[in-house]
Amino acid sequence: MAVLGIQFVITMMMATVLSRVGPHLSLARWLLCSKFAGLVRYLHPSDDELRVFAPVPKLDKKDKKKQRNQEKNGSNGANPSSATFNVPRNIEVQLETAAVDLGDLVQLRYYTEYQWLVDFSCYSMITYMLSEVYIYMLPDKATSEVNLSLVWVVLVIGFTYKLLLSLNGLYFEGEEAGGERSLVLVMGGAYLLFAMLVLLVDESTLETGLDDAYKSFNNSAAAFLENNAGLDSSGPASKLVLMFFIALWCGLIGALFTFPGLRVARMHWDVLRYSGDNARSTVLYHIGFIAPLILTTLWVKPLTRDPLTVRLYKGMSEPLMTGAQFETVRLYLLALTVFFKLIIMPRYLQAYLNLAYDKVQELRQEAGKISNVDYQRRVIRVFYYLCVVTLQYTAPMILILYLSFLYKTLGGGSWAAVGGEAVLVAEEGTCGLEDCGEVVDEFKEIDVPVQGGDIGIGDIINQEETVEAITEQFSLAWATLKNVFTVEVFRGLLGFSTWWCCFVWFSSAAIGIGYQSYFSNV
Repeated sequence: MAVLGIQFVITMMMATVLSRVGPHLSLARWLLCSKFAGLVRYLHPSDDELRVFAPVPKLDKKDKKKQRNQEKNGSNGANPSSATFNVPRNIEVQLETAAVDLGDLVQLRYYTEYQWLVDFSCYSMITYMLSEVYIYMLPDKATSEVNLSLVWVVLVIGFTYKLLLSLNGLYFEGEEAGGERSLVLVMGGAYLLFAMLVLLVDESTLETGLDDAYKSFNNSAAAFLENNAGLDSSGPASKLVLMFFIALWCGLIGALFTFPGLRVARMHWDVLRYSGDNARSTVLYHIGFIAPLILTTLWVKPLTRDPLTVRLYKGMSEPLMTGAQFETVRLYLLALTVFFKLIIMPRYLQAYLNLAYDKVQELRQEAGKISNVDYQRRVIRVFYYLCVVTLQYTAPMILILYLSFLYKTLGGGSWAAVGGEAVLVAEEGTCGLEDCGEVVDEFKEIDVPVQGGDIGIGDIINQEETVEAITEQFSLAWATLKNVFTVEVFRGLLGFSTWWCCFVWFSSAAIGIGYQSYFSNV
């Protein structure tokens, strides 16, 4: 299988564009600073503005004597203790606003990580789309090359996963985050238990594909062990052990999606409150919120696949769509959901920035005093965590989108099955459930001729037969790997991963909405 080809040219071209054009044209920067976003932040009141509401401090004899001594000595410096003073909580302070610009963003925490993730995801998507067009236009030539766009996709998934771990690590820092830390652990355990129950559901109800994936992997791996190591085995892994590790991964995803879901729920609650009587905006926000639930039902056979691909309705001689068309529609709905939620993201972020105003309004309902530093901190802290909130909003979407890309490519899907009958595309060299026993000859080893003692680099280069043998050995190793990890294996693992991420994406936000609705009425 060739490495140098059109795929390599596309990869090198996009890497050059990313390094040269990326610093000047940034999608992440545009989503926060453009006129399309129109984000406005609230500025904290200055000390001079707050000092107007501060009562005159009462000085005792020692303080008065110290002040007179400073005046006699001609000391014009301010007293360090006067930098902090108390003001009533119910003061009427009008917060000023300012548009969010790049100079403000670069100082925020996680801005670099946010910009890198979104920009790299954008260029990875362009690379993937160009590769898909090339594979569709020239399928015969594309099968002889390595699909390097998958490397970009895997890198995006890795970066997203790392950032989610880093964001959740914030709740394990310090002693003040005990409640958040406990919530993450409890939700992770709850999702682990629920995943164990889900893995027991029959394939006729929930289309996980894990049973076919396990059978295919065991058959191909058993054939590989028998022909290379002489081991007669029914399979290298126990199904119970594999399901347990899959459940552990599901629990970890549930823990990572907990606070992103709660944050999205709070922003959804606020954006509905700010939309007021605008029915069109309210409908759009509700559609964006329940869209992950609709995606989740696409893997429930009695709700979606069977009515669309199996059931015959009155006056029809065939179902509404074929299985391949249903797979394609599911992929398109995943992509459309992610892009739709990305479009409405600025409205959600503005609802988050408005929390600064809400915090000040809550202070006006309280009695007592507060220091000027704490008062300013309540306002500025909202903007300080803007990039963290943006990552909590975008990271789950990016993870789901690129998992669906892997699911389509490695699982043998197609983007063009909607217009007519299409067969699931499988890469050359893979085998199905019934074909894995026919790969005996492909697993045999090739003896490389050795003349004399040691072989130098020059001897290998000069011997054309040896080079051809090494090349054939590498090709057979690649074919062996593909015969072990078949299309059914990738389709089951990646399909279930995509469904689980969509389910946790919605369920964590739904739990947050329940939390908001309960405490808003208490």
